Amino acid sequence: MVGWIIPPPKISVKSQEEFSRERQAKVKDLQARGLLRSPRLKAAMLKVPREEFIPPFYRDYAYLEVPLPLPGEATISCPHSYPLFYEALELDARHRFLEVGSGSGYGAALAWEVVGPEGLVVSMEIDPETFAFARENLQRLGYDQVVIVQGDGSQGYPPLAPYDRICFTAAAPEIPPPLLGQLAAAGRLIGPVGQPNQVQELVMMVNEGAGQWRRVVVEQVAYIPLRGKHGYPA
Repeated sequence: MVGWIIPPPKISVKSQEEFSRERQAKVKDLQARGLLRSPRLKAAMLKVPREEFIPPFYRDYAYLEVPLPLPGEATISCPHSYPLFYEALELDARHRFLEVGSGSGYGAALAWEVVGPEGLVVSMEIDPETFAFARENLQRLGYDQVVIVQGDGSQGYPPLAPYDRICFTAAAPEIPPPLLGQLAAAGRLIGPVGQPNQVQELVMMVNEGAGQWRRVVVEQVAYIPLRGKHGYPA
């Protein structure tokens, strides 16, 4: 992946207390950098144990700013990526949220803590091995209300549409049209757009109604390619 060096696997030696201190320090750092502003998202990032969503041999790197490999053809994004996406979306209580690319399940857990029991989180994963890993993590940690679906997320999930907020967490050639079609009025969508193995643009689309859209480039990023009908060939 462009710009990232993944650390070598090793046996985990850190205690729960060490992980807790690292989690608090990471949240404080993200706030200081201006990336984390929402009180609900801050509370979520303090509560959800990121280390529990990472394979055992990479667990001790949970709060480093590097992507880490997951079962299947996936990675868990850097810690700062989640506020980067969710703050731009203005994700909030009671929102109906669709995540394309479950990864480890960590993003869905954070989102559920933000939207709360009156909201909805649907998370889609195309890779069966990655899907099984995310589902097991979410169930083990009590996030049974997250709707996790194995399938082509580039086509969205029509049975529970429309969604107030949508994100896709792998790089697409362009914004997948089905996702735009499943976005509610005044809704927001965000995801990386560009070529694999190159710097991409994190693009946000805002539905302004009457067929009008506002396109905003939030940041330059580097993500693995989105798989599926509206992504890149496997």
